[in-house]
Amino acid sequence: MRINLTKKDLVNLVYMQLGFSKKISESLIDDFLIIIEQNLKGEKKLKLSKFGTFSIREKKSRIGRNPKTKEEKTITKRNVVLFKPSKEFKEFVNLNKNE
Repeated sequence: MRINLTKKDLVNLVYMQLGFSKKISESLIDDFLIIIEQNLKGEKKLKLSKFGTFSIREKKSRIGRNPKTKEEKTITKRNVVLFKPSKEFKEFVNLNKNE
């Protein structure tokens, strides 16, 4: 069973299921990902209905420690992407567990 789903896999799925050429399929996937990235970067939040919500949270700088050497180092502040699945998506994921 495969765990990773690559962009190439998505292109092939669009190609096989919708019948578009591979070039058009790749363009569709690229455009979709660019729209998600731009919206998330500009608005800091992106909700995909019946799937979930992506949001950006800023983590403050903090002191970290190397567990081997015990050396302390400052970890700089950065933005992280969070994902919260929708109610429908959670229900879909847990559908087979109840059977």
